[in-house]
Amino acid sequence: MAGLLDSVNQRTQLVGQNRLELLLFKLGGIQRYGINVFKVKEVLQCPPLTALPKLHHSIRGVAHIRGQTISVIDMNLATGGRAIDNLEERFIIITEYNRSIQGFLVGSVERIININWENILPPPNGVGRYNYLTAVTEIDGSLVEILDVEKILDEIAPVNTEVAADVIEEDIQERIADKKILVADDSSVARKQIVRAVSALGIECDVVKDGKEALDLLKEISKTQPVTDRYALMISDVEMPEMDGYTLTSEVKASPDLSGLHVILHTSLSGIFNQAMVEKVGADDFIAKFNPDELATAVQKVIHLDDLKNK
Repeated sequence: MAGLLDSVNQRTQLVGQNRLELLLFKLGGIQRYGINVFKVKEVLQCPPLTALPKLHHSIRGVAHIRGQTISVIDMNLATGGRAIDNLEERFIIITEYNRSIQGFLVGSVERIININWENILPPPNGVGRYNYLTAVTEIDGSLVEILDVEKILDEIAPVNTEVAADVIEEDIQERIADKKILVADDSSVARKQIVRAVSALGIECDVVKDGKEALDLLKEISKTQPVTDRYALMISDVEMPEMDGYTLTSEVKASPDLSGLHVILHTSLSGIFNQAMVEKVGADDFIAKFNPDELATAVQKVIHLDDLKNK
């Protein structure tokens, strides 16, 4: 296991190719789950955990790893299952999401597979644990589920979604006129967070659940009017079923009918993203999730750019 993730940070060549690598793991039963390798910093045999008072019930304790104190979340508990037992035989996946580092306690870790986002599909309608899915795919004839980690983390430690009053420009509604913002994100929690922040500016949003849905919508609109007459900009996640945000941005910028649309990539992949990647796919900006003030500031910046372009 020690060498399994040695090359994670060298795998950025997948960017813009609508591909990703999944680390496969199990919780307690036979069901397999996947997590984007770009989110993973390390995989460890579960170390001794220290229980602390008043922790969320899904947090089994904290671990001291390489000079850091990291909360360890039992992924089975967090998604409505039973607590994972025999901790000394289990694993912790150390990840970076939304500017923070956390450990996910899992039953076992299998292998890394390379897959096309087109083969990762939205989850079926359902109840129970399906509420925690953002996508599913098929590997070796069996279903692999991709969990909505942002929802899990928000339930454990909800993030602030309020935009500070001094960030909001008084004339921003007049500047944007009747245009909306298109939001593409596969996480229901992330969509709500973005809409709440943008609504504080007095701007309406249209929301879609993945890159393919966003691209299809933009192409349909472009048949009857310039997309920039409908939308001031698009805010897109990176990890999405069927078409990721990198590929969506590349497709938008390569299309004569869509290329004028500003794109902000808004992603929990803060640990591996850099300006070179933004330039590669043609995005206008990148923001790590989730800071409402930063998002509101970036939106207003784009609107100002449009004002200058139109003068």
